[in-house]
Amino acid sequence: MKNHHLAVIGLGYVGLPLAVALARRFPVIGFDIKSERIAELSDGHDRTGEVAEADLRASAITLTAAPADIYGADIYIVTVPTPVTEDNKPDLTPLFSACKTVGAAMGKGAIVVFESTVYPGLTETICGPALEKASGLKAGEDFFLGYSPERINPGDHVHRVEKIVKVIAGQTPEVTEILAEIYGSMTEAGVHRARSIQVAEAAKVIENAQRDINIAFINEVTMICQRLGLSVHDVLDTAGTKWNFLPFRPGLVGGHCIGVDPFYLAECATKLGHHPEIILAGRKINDQMGDFIAGCISEALGGKSSDILLLGLTFKENVPDLRNTKVVDLIAGLKKLGHRVSVHDAIADADEARHEYGLELISDLSKGGYDAVVGAVAHADYAAFPPSELARLAKPGGLIADIKGQWRNLALPDGLKRWEL
Repeated sequence: MKNHHLAVIGLGYVGLPLAVALARRFPVIGFDIKSERIAELSDGHDRTGEVAEADLRASAITLTAAPADIYGADIYIVTVPTPVTEDNKPDLTPLFSACKTVGAAMGKGAIVVFESTVYPGLTETICGPALEKASGLKAGEDFFLGYSPERINPGDHVHRVEKIVKVIAGQTPEVTEILAEIYGSMTEAGVHRARSIQVAEAAKVIENAQRDINIAFINEVTMICQRLGLSVHDVLDTAGTKWNFLPFRPGLVGGHCIGVDPFYLAECATKLGHHPEIILAGRKINDQMGDFIAGCISEALGGKSSDILLLGLTFKENVPDLRNTKVVDLIAGLKKLGHRVSVHDAIADADEARHEYGLELISDLSKGGYDAVVGAVAHADYAAFPPSELARLAKPGGLIADIKGQWRNLALPDGLKRWEL
C-alpha cells in the first residue's frame, strides 16, 4: 500500500473522527480554520464528544490552523459543513473557502475528496472549477476529484466511522481504486464503489431526505392524534408490533443534516425544472412542529401566562451540538403565546447558546415551582429524573410536558398533570 500523505480539512463532528481513524494507517494533517479548536484538540479535549481524550492524545495526527502546513499532501479530504441560508438555499461559503485553501496548497497529481453533503453534480461543476481557479491546475488532468459522503451520526458510538460502509467515487476508475484502498484500510465494513460521483452525491442527499419525509409523516400523524386525544407514542408502540412497521418517532427535526440536506435536493430538482412536492411538504410539516407543540402545551396550561422550565436545547439527546436546533422554535412559540421560559441544558455550551440564539441558559436546577416542566431533549440526565425531582421542579398542580416520551413510564405524584405527544 502506498504511503499516502493526507490532509483533512475541517475538524468538526465529521472530520475529527475520520482524521483520527485514518491517522492509524497514514500520515494525516488535521486542519481547521479555528485556532481555538486546534488548541483544545492539542490539549486532548474534543468538545463534540466524538473522540475520547485517550484516543485523541494517542493519535499520530498533526493538528494545525496554518494553511501552509497542508502543502505537499497528495490526498485532501474536505469535511466542512454545508448549511443553508435564511431562505433555505444552499450556502456554499464553507465549501468555497475550503476550495480556496486546498487549491492554494495542492500540487499536480493531488486528489481532492469531498465528504460534505451536496446536491448531485456540485462536486464536479462547482468545487472542481473553484479548485482550478485557486490552483491554476486542470481538474481531471493535473488533479482529480473524489466523493465519499459522510455518514456520521453524532452521539452514536456504535455506528462509528470505522464500523460503517464507506461509499466512494472517483473522477476516474484509478482514483476510485485509490480511495477504495485508503478508506477500505480504515473501515471494517468495507467500501461501496458508486458508479459515479453524481451517484454518490445523490445517494447521500436522499439518505437524510428519506428520514426527514418519514418523520414528517409521523409528525402529521401526531397532529391528528392530538386532536383525537391520543398519545402518538401509544399508537406507534401498537403499530410497531407489525414486523415491517418502520420505527420513526415524532419531534423537532433539526441538526445539520436531516433539517438541512433536503433543501439541497430540492435546489437541484428546481434547477432541473421539477417541483419537489413531497420533499418540501415534509420540510414544511417538520418546520411547523415547534409552533404546534407550543400551542399544545399552552392549551394544556389553560392558555394562561405561565412560568415554564424547558429542559434541553441541543438538536439531539446526549449531544452538545446546537446547530440548527428546532428547540428554539418551540421557545419562540411559547414566548409568543405569552409564557415566560427558562432554559436549561445539561451538556450545551452556555456561551454558544448566547452567541447563536441570544438565550441565557440557567446554570442549575435549584429553583422549583414552575407552572410547567417541558422535556424537550431526552438527555440522559433528564431521562433519569425520578418522579420526586419532577415534583420538586413543578408547583403543585403543575404540568409535566413530555415531548420525547422519556417519562412515559413514570408514575407522577398526585396533583401533577401530564401532557405528551
